[in-house]
Parts: sequence; structure tokens; C-alpha cells
Amino acid sequence: MNPRYDGLWFGLALLVLWQVLYHAVGDQGLASPWETVERLGGLLGSATFWGNAGATAAAVAWAIVYTVIGGLAIGLVLGLSRLAGAVAEPILNALYAIPKITLYPVILLMFGLGLPAKVAFGVAHGIFPVIILTMSGVRATRPVILKTARALRLSPFETIRTVLLPAALPEIMTGLRIGIVLAMFGALIGEFFAADRGLGFLLMRGVEQGDVATTMALAMLLFTIAVLSGIGLLALDRRLRHGR
Repeated sequence: MNPRYDGLWFGLALLVLWQVLYHAVGDQGLASPWETVERLGGLLGSATFWGNAGATAAAVAWAIVYTVIGGLAIGLVLGLSRLAGAVAEPILNALYAIPKITLYPVILLMFGLGLPAKVAFGVAHGIFPVIILTMSGVRATRPVILKTARALRLSPFETIRTVLLPAALPEIMTGLRIGIVLAMFGALIGEFFAADRGLGFLLMRGVEQGDVATTMALAMLLFTIAVLSGIGLLALDRRLRHGR
């Protein structure tokens, strides 16, 4: 079997399973694939949908920016300082393991309802894997490479740009792939609780109103976006590693 068609076969298997579950559960618990696609088409033609999609896109974009910049900066600092990294690592691992939903009351008190709370929720989900894996990659850099950089009298910025980042690239890209996807989902989850606009808000409203077709259509859209984002990040990772 050609590996190129694995994704197609997997998608067809999901559609078949979906249709079987629809017949087993009925209209009250699940919408059919065709009904879901029809409802998604109707949503895509609605101005209300695009206004909410814009709010979600803004929250996701800011969450990713803060996750990437903050995660890389903190990870590099902790990776360069052995003592700071050794102290921070168990703390970061513990924070990463905490269910982020427990942070919701604190985030809500600090940022209130709206965009800042959604961004903060996204960053809380995504930044820890970026920090941990960047720190790990920097700490795993061979000492001889750093000694060579010092012998060449490279500035700290040049050392980071030309030595540390390329050497730690595999771990950094793994952290970014995980962190970006988690930041996306974190911002969406934030819309379930801390927003009056956005795709997450529309999804929760559909659940509350018992609108199964709308709920399924939005869930399918978000799932598709997540899959395409993962595929794109994986392709970028492979390209950068090949260039390295």
C-alpha cells in the first residue's frame, strides 16, 4: 500500500465510523457527516461566523507570538545557566503537569473577560514545552562547540544565532510544534469560559442550545485546522532539519 494514501484511508475510515455512530446514536446525540458539512457551509457564509473567527484568530495569533518568543527567551537563559536550569527544571515540569483549567480563576481575576484572558490561557498551555525543550537542547550542546565560539571571540548574540540555535534545533522545533498547537487549543478553551465572542464561544453556545449540527460543524472545523497546523509544522521541522 502506498504511504501517500494513508491519510486518505484514515479519513475514509473516520467518515465510515462517524456514519455508523450516527445511525447508532441518532439525531439527538450526533449529526450526520453530510448534515455537518451543510451546516459548516452555512456558517462560512455568515457574517457573524467571520466576526467570531476573527476574534479567535487574534487570540490564537497573540498566544502563539508570546509562547514562541517567551519560551525561546526563557529556555535559552535557563539553558545557558546550569544552576538556574537545574533549579527551574523541576518547577517547570510540575507546572507543565498541572491541569491548566485549574488556573482559570486566577487568570480571570488577573485579566478579566476578553482577549487578554484568552491569550493568557493559550500561553499557559503552550509556553512550558517550548521552555523545557529549548533549555534541554541548549544544555545538550557539546562544550567543544561553545569553546570554539569563545576562541573565535563571537559575541553572545552571534553565539546564540550561529551556534546554540542550530545545535539545539531538533529539540527547539519539537518544543515549538507542541507549544504552538497547545497555545492554539488553550486560546480556544479560554473562549469557553472567558469570552463573549469567538469560535469557542459559538461552540459552547451550540452545546447549551442543543444545536448538534452547529456543534459538530465547529468541532470538525477546529479539528481540521489543528490537523493542518500539525502537518505544516512537521513539514517545516523536516525542512529546517534538512537545511541544518
